[in-house]
Amino acid sequence: MNENSLPQALAINDWLADATRQLVFAGIPSARLDSELILAHTLRKNRSYLHAHPEEPVTDRSVEIANARLSLRIERVPVAYIIGHKEFYGRQFSVTTATLIPRPESEALLELLKQVIPRNISLLKDSPLRLIDVGTGSGNLGITAKLLYPELNVTLGDVSRHALRIAEKNAKELQADVTILQSNLLADYPFTANIIIANLPYVDIQWERSPETEHEPASALFAANNGKALIYELLVQTKDKLVNGGSLILEADPLQHADIISEAKKYGLLLSGQDGYGILLEKIAP
Repeated sequence: MNENSLPQALAINDWLADATRQLVFAGIPSARLDSELILAHTLRKNRSYLHAHPEEPVTDRSVEIANARLSLRIERVPVAYIIGHKEFYGRQFSVTTATLIPRPESEALLELLKQVIPRNISLLKDSPLRLIDVGTGSGNLGITAKLLYPELNVTLGDVSRHALRIAEKNAKELQADVTILQSNLLADYPFTANIIIANLPYVDIQWERSPETEHEPASALFAANNGKALIYELLVQTKDKLVNGGSLILEADPLQHADIISEAKKYGLLLSGQDGYGILLEKIAP
């Protein structure tokens, strides 16, 4: 057998082209990006490396692993679960099927937080502001808040101990000094917070949604009362768990905002700002 008859190793660009075709056929709009993320993770390189070395051969073992991961994506398993992490606000957070995947929409809550901190900056001279991230999941909101404002006293709260393990791992990896608390909303939080930030389940199970959500934890996605049940429960808890003048920053579908703002008024919470999916409410003194 001469050299020309030996099977040729698959090049990076060849694998990407074939993977992209398969994902397009499966109806996945981000086909090329997903293919690059899967192969880059398999090769332990970044996407820029793939672009710079399109003709580099891929080993048979790497092709086997990448193909197995591609098969999961064709079945609509989210890329974040396949590669084990997701970027949020410029940082990488580990995720598993125990946690909701961080979404770009949630970054709006941090933009609202940036409005809150300057209003309270004078209080930091006396004691740290207490912030609790309710339903923290992977910890992306609370950890990012701590990294943006190290002077905050941050607690990551979740009812799921499995999610809290991931949140704790992310806090350690990102060197964020936070407290971990297992709690059903604010039930076991022993303080009154200055700031509550929460991305609670707000999806109505009847809504049309992407197939990828079938792989995410239902308890982190769905809520009764057209998706508003847990948010309303949190509003009630702010009576005892949020200081007067404190801030509640929530994520919800924009179509739910009007109902939430109206319900919040029953508990002395008035609208102070909105940004995309985010709502900022301020607690007024009775």
